[in-house]
Amino acid sequence: MTNETVAATDSQLREYELVLIINPEVGEEALKARIESLNKLVTSDGGAIASVNQWGKKKLAYPVKHFLEGYYVFAQFKMKPATSKQLEANLKISEEVIRYLLIKVE
Repeated sequence: MTNETVAATDSQLREYELVLIINPEVGEEALKARIESLNKLVTSDGGAIASVNQWGKKKLAYPVKHFLEGYYVFAQFKMKPATSKQLEANLKISEEVIRYLLIKVE
């Protein structure tokens, strides 16, 4: 690929789905702040949020980071591939996020 082809491919928006499991001990305000930071990150570079569904607190199938429950959040959005790498880095270092799964929709 030439540099022009890479630049053209990188500027296109792709569809993603994200499932977050957030620490059950965080308050309602911290949960809303985490979702708002996700919205800002996706939309800051021209992306668009299609939907964000809060599934609520659910029991985990097995302990994750010593937690037996977590707040589940499911989001669908479009963003640039470069932004997805930034989002994943952000989620990895977040103390509120127990687990996440980011999938590119084909």
